Amino acid sequence: MINKVITADEAVAGVKDGMTIMVGGFLGTGSPEILMDALVRKGVKHLTVIANDGGLDQGQYGARTPRGVGKLLEHHMVDHIIASHLGVNPKLNEQFAEGTLTYTLVPQGTLAEKIRAAAYGLGGVLTPTGLGTPMETEKDELGRDKEVIEIDGKRYLLERPLHADYAFCRATVADTFGNFMCAKATKNFNYPMAGAADKVIVATEKLVEVGEVDPDTFAISGVLVDSVVGGEERWQI
Repeated sequence: MINKVITADEAVAGVKDGMTIMVGGFLGTGSPEILMDALVRKGVKHLTVIANDGGLDQGQYGARTPRGVGKLLEHHMVDHIIASHLGVNPKLNEQFAEGTLTYTLVPQGTLAEKIRAAAYGLGGVLTPTGLGTPMETEKDELGRDKEVIEIDGKRYLLERPLHADYAFCRATVADTFGNFMCAKATKNFNYPMAGAADKVIVATEKLVEVGEVDPDTFAISGVLVDSVVGGEERWQI
């Protein structure tokens, strides 16, 4: 069985300026912190980030350091963010006002389904969300025209897949091949993002050998994962 375990710095070695990355998590909960730290050390710039939100800034909800995407924002590494909620991290508003960062807002369920469509090789998803609003006519986050499709007398927006160069996910338990599971709220965007990028990296709290735990423990197959990084600390604000 292939052993995919590497270091965090090795995992981000291929990330280049201007790439598009996905980051799992929900206000930092379930974000791969050791991978965000490695990206900061690497110092890449002009990233497009696909995430639920902008993570947390230091001091928010008692956070001792920025969390999740917040670490990238702290170091001005992001040019554009595609997310469903941007009202928490003040670094976002500051950088919008400075003109150094732009954003595209996507409804949360639609965002998750667009990512899942990329992971599963679908041509897109149909949703009524956004009908009768500017979402129906404006271009999507990648500049693609929107399309309205009618099925059985009902109208839907065709939302196209959302793909990235890298997806950075966090696991509670993973084996050396990349099979992994997330506990409780940390599932969030980590599951749909696995497979939705050219390279999928998983940082895990607990790393086990293949066969060491019941295979039914895992929710995501290692065939979707390129590399595994151990040493992720249990989530703490």
